[in-house]
Amino acid sequence: MSEERVTLQMIKDARQRLKGVAQQTGLSYTHSVSNSAGCQVFLKMENLQRTGSFKLRGAYNKVACLSPEERAKGVIAASAGNHAQGVALAAGEYGCQATICMPKHAPLAKVAATRGYGANVVLHGDFFDEAAAKAVELMKERGYTFVHPFNDPEVIAGQGTIALEILEQLPETEVIVAPIGGGGLISGLAVAAKSLNPNIKVIGVQAQNMPSMLASREAGRIVTYDGKATLADGIAVKKPGELTYALCRHYVDDMVTVDETEIAGAILLLLERAKTVAEGAGAVPVAALMNGKISGIRNKKVVALVSGGNIDVNNMTRVINSGLIRSWRKLFFETVVPDKPGEMAKLLLLISRFNANIISITHARSQHGIGFGSTAVGLELETANESHVEHLVEKLKEEGYPVNIK
Repeated sequence: MSEERVTLQMIKDARQRLKGVAQQTGLSYTHSVSNSAGCQVFLKMENLQRTGSFKLRGAYNKVACLSPEERAKGVIAASAGNHAQGVALAAGEYGCQATICMPKHAPLAKVAATRGYGANVVLHGDFFDEAAAKAVELMKERGYTFVHPFNDPEVIAGQGTIALEILEQLPETEVIVAPIGGGGLISGLAVAAKSLNPNIKVIGVQAQNMPSMLASREAGRIVTYDGKATLADGIAVKKPGELTYALCRHYVDDMVTVDETEIAGAILLLLERAKTVAEGAGAVPVAALMNGKISGIRNKKVVALVSGGNIDVNNMTRVINSGLIRSWRKLFFETVVPDKPGEMAKLLLLISRFNANIISITHARSQHGIGFGSTAVGLELETANESHVEHLVEKLKEEGYPVNIK
């Protein structure tokens, strides 16, 4: 069977190769996520791994297993960013040249970091799959050795070393929740965890905008899912691999999806409460737990893998705003006031009585469609929670102000 191509012994061997290269990342209990999920949640902090992601483990293990002749040809890989950095670092350690194909819209921080490790970066396509096709094309043209980001036994074995650490740090682990893109991470985790303790449940989480592994599982065969862009760019994979698909079918107990607002909310919660930075893909397990997507875990010990922290700082404001809006801690709305002196002051006084902090005001007297004698006003407010917003909006309407929440 294809799943026999990855064994517990391979994962143990990978751990030996990774000594002195990959860090043993921490396992941190989180009260905030535990309270919302109704279970004991521990965060496996792979966002604090070298290169900022778990991907170093699989990439380094694969490069370490190559022959000197294969390394001499130079290595090539396709990646949304994290595998790229792992391959680039490993190639540098072994003195071989690395070429990495990345989607055109890969986060700038990941592109810069990959180049910083000495790799040649080729930007191609909108999603991972287009970048992967370019990498295969270059491999055939120039004779490079291909290092696949997920559909490779040695890569999967490297990722599985995380489960060995988890079970040493928390032997009583009952559930492991991990992101799924192409499936390499969860395949390695599941093989290791289930081999050591068959009773452990392994749950995968995909972005609702790109659930290719879940769609394949439901179809009973590998399918290509033509999805949309997602905050979780690291798991935006249109088609899982044959090996990872087989391993997921055999070892993974369930799969769920989370939407973009749920991902943004999880990033914000991790930043505020856990004091840790997670990229979109790294936050999806927490998003699933926060939003009740996973059943049968009440009061159990659950490990959620924060798989990476390489978020583009240029996106952080957008992500934080989305999380604040979703949690009703920021409110954008438009209303209409009479075009008379003192009317704006009256509106602002009403808002101040509800202890809402005004961030910005747009006063558009010339806006079309409002009607003569009135003016449109847009406001951005800091608010406390949904109840606070409801009471404020109710009072505004009672006082004759129409409210159009954006």
